[in-house]
Order: sequence, then structure tokens, then C-alpha cells
Amino acid sequence: MILADKIINLRKKNGWSQEELAEKMQVSRQAVSKWEGAQTTPDLDKILALSKLFGVTTDYLLKDEIEDEEFTDEAEATPVKRVSLALANEFLGWRKRAAKRIAAATFLCIFSVVSLLILAAATELPGSPISENFAAGLGLTLLLAFVAAAVAIFVSCGFKNAPFEFIDKEPFETEYGVDGMVKERQKEYRPSYAKCNVAATCLCVLSPIPLFVGMVLKSEFLTVVMLTVTLLLVGIGAALFILAGVRWASMQKLLKEGAYAKRDRREERIKETVSSIYWLTATAIYLSISFLTKAWEDTWIVWPVAGVMFAVVMCICNIFIDKDNK
Repeated sequence: MILADKIINLRKKNGWSQEELAEKMQVSRQAVSKWEGAQTTPDLDKILALSKLFGVTTDYLLKDEIEDEEFTDEAEATPVKRVSLALANEFLGWRKRAAKRIAAATFLCIFSVVSLLILAAATELPGSPISENFAAGLGLTLLLAFVAAAVAIFVSCGFKNAPFEFIDKEPFETEYGVDGMVKERQKEYRPSYAKCNVAATCLCVLSPIPLFVGMVLKSEFLTVVMLTVTLLLVGIGAALFILAGVRWASMQKLLKEGAYAKRDRREERIKETVSSIYWLTATAIYLSISFLTKAWEDTWIVWPVAGVMFAVVMCICNIFIDKDNK
């Protein structure tokens, strides 16, 4: 087995991405990619660093005929942070508060377009005193105000979560009593978690009904009103998903269960990145089309299409992740 294959196997065994290995080795991701692609060979000092990092001998790394891993007597001593019972309680308490704030911010983002839609539709009413320019100006101002409030909440939550970032990014151990306490909290919260998810799912499934009702009405204004009801239901559903999911995820993080088990952390980060890029792109497309066509009453179709395509994107993402793991 050549050095390139050994580096790949050792990296994956530790659950690290190329970026993570590059950070630990203080090199670029491209350098790691070239090592693993057998395009370049690490310098001697990097070989020694790899040996220390992975806890294997340099002979194992350099000699192709040695297939089985040869471990050194002492692995790299990396201090592992410990989560005490008090810190775990503080973390769970903060995530409970953060769940409400993040859910509210998400709702604001979804519902931010409502004022613009209502004002645009109001200009079409007979004898309406509202001009198109005034409606567009006020609607966009309110939209940006809602989005700004949501962003402020997200940023604030990010700053307040800083003391607990190591739980997401670094290896940690829990002290005696933490697992038992978290499992007890998880058991108590499970019924509420299930109810929130059921309610959120029902709201999202039923949300198109007002829109369908609006489509059979002859009034364009009432159609837009029904569209805002649909957005309201979607926003509440999304908020419920987040309200329940953030708290549940905080417990799984401490217990290292589900998506937060060591073997799944890299996959979860990939999915989060893809998801963020996807929805930012969808938002950019929606705003671009809406501003260019000025057909705000029609461009809402971007969101249901984006929702369907998101499922396709995540399926493709899972296929590539599974292929990479193999």
C-alpha cells in the first residue's frame, strides 16, 4: 500500500475531512489533496508530523510493503475538554432559549415578503390611493426591516453560543453524571419533540390549501391574501421544526448520538454547508427574478419549486457522501 492510500485510510479512520487534516498539519487543503492523489510526497518534517498525529510509525508510512498499521508507543497528547454537569446544564438551558430565538428569526425571514405582496396587490384595487412606487418602496423597506431583525437575532445567538462552540468543533468528554442527566431530559422531552414535529409536518402539508382557495377566487387581492396565509402556515411549521429540533440536537450533541456521533460529524457538516448554499442561492434567484420582472404576485412559485428541488439535492449529496465513505 502506497503512502497516499495510507494517508487516506488514516484520515477517514479518524473521521477528518481534507480541510481538517490540512488545518492540523498547518498546510493547505490542496497540499493534502496532492498527497492523497500521489501527485506529491510530504517533506520529511511532514512525514514526522503525520506519524505523530496518527500515532503510527514512520516505517509504516514510508514502506509500501508494510500493509498493517504499526502504532507508536505514545500517541499525540491532545488535551480533551471535559463537560461538567454544571456546564451541560448551562448549555441545555441556553439552547432552549436559543431555539425560541432562532425559530422566531426563521419565521421573520419567511414572512418578510408578506407586506410587499399585500401592498403590491392593494395597488390593483379599484380606487386604491396607494401608488405602485409607494407600495414597492414601503414593501421593500418592511421586508428589509424583517430580514435585518432576523439577521440580528442570528448574529446575537452566534455570539452567545461562542462558549459552547467546542462541543460542535472539538472532541470532548463528559464527566460523571452528565450522560444520565441528559438522557433523563431527553426522555422527558421526547413526547413534546414528537408533537412539535407532527404539528409542523401537518402545517406544511396543509399550507397550500389557502393558496388553492385563493386560486378559485376572482379577486386578485384575495388571492394574494390567501398566499400570505400559506406563508404564515409555512412559517409556523418551520418555526416548530426548529423549536423542537434545536433542543433535541443539543441533547444528541452531548450524548454523541444520531447525526452527532463521531462517524457522522463530517457528513453533517457537509449537509449543513450544502443546505446553506442552496437556500442562499434560492433566495438570490427569487429576489433577482422578482426585481427584474416586478411580478411579485407570480414569483412566489420559486419557493415550492425550491422545496422540491432541495429534497433532490440532499439525495444527491447523500449519494456522494456514501460513495466517498466507500
